[in-house]
Order: sequence, then structure tokens, then C-alpha cells
Amino acid sequence: MDRTIDYTPLFAPVTATEVAEFRRATLAARPNATAEQVSRILGLVLGGVMVLVLGFSVLAPAVLALGALLSGALDPVDAIILIFPLILIAIGIGIGVTAWRARRFDWEKRLRMARFAAANGLRYESLSPAPSYPGLIFGIGTSRQVTDHLRTADGRYLDLGNYRYTTGSGKNRTTHHWGFLALHLDRALPHMLLDSRANNGLLGSTNLPAVFSNDQVLSLEGDFDRYFRLYCPKEYERDALYVFTPDLMALLIDEASPFDVEIIDQWMLVYSARPFPLADAATYQRLLRIVSTVGAKTLSQTDRYVDERIGEFSANIVAPQGQRLRRGVSVLGIVMVVGFALVWIVSTITSFSP
Repeated sequence: MDRTIDYTPLFAPVTATEVAEFRRATLAARPNATAEQVSRILGLVLGGVMVLVLGFSVLAPAVLALGALLSGALDPVDAIILIFPLILIAIGIGIGVTAWRARRFDWEKRLRMARFAAANGLRYESLSPAPSYPGLIFGIGTSRQVTDHLRTADGRYLDLGNYRYTTGSGKNRTTHHWGFLALHLDRALPHMLLDSRANNGLLGSTNLPAVFSNDQVLSLEGDFDRYFRLYCPKEYERDALYVFTPDLMALLIDEASPFDVEIIDQWMLVYSARPFPLADAATYQRLLRIVSTVGAKTLSQTDRYVDERIGEFSANIVAPQGQRLRRGVSVLGIVMVVGFALVWIVSTITSFSP
């Protein structure tokens, strides 16, 4: 956490050749590289066939119509009808070029991040499988992956990246995106959650994918409750007060108030409701500042923590009743169900009215 960070690779120029070579090497190193290569080749073949079909069926007549219009042999209205597909093709080409340039920019960004990681003793993967953290955003849905994944190669384990997963199916299929930071702690701690009020939704509902019972909410002193809603297991209130000292609360407000913070087992997990722009030096500086302030204070404050229900320091475990928060029911969900029920009742009564 105290290492000097070299941000130069995030700004240093890269060439198109370097980007292309990095892309080829990255794709070739993936476990399903052969299948992806076959898919890309098939896509190129199908794209070529489509171009030929459009060329003979649409482009050629449109070009002939344009020539006839210029020579005065074709009525302008008829020419517009014939040339219209040419306009659509031009728009399609423009969209394709824009998408290609955006794709190249993405790979340029990944190359910069890979070089940044190499310069700072980190490991970088543009795409990696979902981590097995016990946090509440992990283990949900399908197609779980991490993009722009940076991890420490030695020393205290720090992991950050952008996490995505999919829920639902068909028209209800939704992909969820999160930025996350994971810091390994020395001591196993009770499950505690700081739900940031800054990113809550309608009626103050949490943006997190889980709801916890309100009888586990612990109010802290000062203005802290204006920024976070703290959940801790019942009968672990004193343990939470041991961890969340005024100094740590002040650091959380100053450095991490836009984010949700979860402490579970031997992890401190920080969640962002939007992916982190990790190719931006300012983003990495902010995340490192959270680690060097909030993370460092959490480590020092808990380095002698023992769950009194266990009583043995060397065991380094939390009693079962403190390991996980109890789930609750979403207030917004109840309001929506009641609202739909009222609408249905009113519409039913109205339909039977004379």
C-alpha cells in the first residue's frame, strides 16, 4: 500500500501496430481462443457475403440511378427512391467505422493498463472469471466475469476491477455492472455492511442486490448516518463500535461516501454502482487513497480483534451468528406490489360498474 506508483504508462503513446500485436496475443492466450478465432473468421466470411449481396442487389442499381439522374435521363423523385438504399449504406458504413474505432480505443486502453500493471508489480487481465469472494454482489446470476482486472502480485492482496453478471432470461434478461475493490484483512470480522445513501434509488431503496433486516441497523454518532446505513448482526453492536471508531468513520465519509462498503470474513469489499474507468490515473489514485486511509485504519483497528463468543485469538474465526447478516424484504418491492394490487382492484371494480 505504501509503494510508489508509476502512472506514466497510462499516458505514454502507443502505435497501431503495438495495439494489434497486444490484441492478438491477448486473444490467443484465452482458454477458448480457438473457438473465438473460428467465430471471428465466420463473422468475416458472413460479412463479406453480405457486402457482395448488397453490392449487386442495392449498390449497383443505386449507382446507375445516380448516373441517370446526372445525365437527365431519370426523374428526380424516382432517382431519390433508387438512391435511398445508397444513403442507408453510407450511414451503415459510418456506424461500422465508428464501432471499429471505438473497439480499437478499447484495446489501446487495455494495452496501457497492461503496461501500467507491469510497471507497478501488478497482474492485469482484460477478462477473467468471476472471483469467489463472499461479498453480496458475487455469486449472483450467470455469465459472471471481471473486466479490466488488476491484482497485486505480492504483499497484501489487493484486487480491483469491473464485475458483471446477468440475471433473468429472454426479454427480462439484464446485465449488471459494478466496480469493485477487495482488500484482504488479517482478522476474521463479523459481517457488516455500509450501505451508502449517495447511490440509493427511489424512496431511498438500496442499489445493492440484497436487502437486510432493519433490526440489524446500528446508528452511529455524529453525521455518519447521513452518509451510510450500517448493518451488523444482532448482539454484535459492541463489536461494530469497536471497529468503527470516530477516526474510521471520518475517513469513510471523506474518502468512500459514494461507495458501498462490506466487511465479511477476512475481506473489505468496496462497491461502485458504475464500472471504474481504470485507465484513468485519477480513478486509480482515488482507489489507492481508500486503501491507504480506510483500509489501513481498518487493518490497524482490528489487528487484535477476537470474537468474545469464540474467545481464542489464534482461532481467528467469528461465531456462526455473526458470520452473515439476515436477509430482509425490500420496502420498494412491497410498495410496488401493493400499488399493482390497488390498480387491479380499482380496474376490476370499475369494469363491473353499470
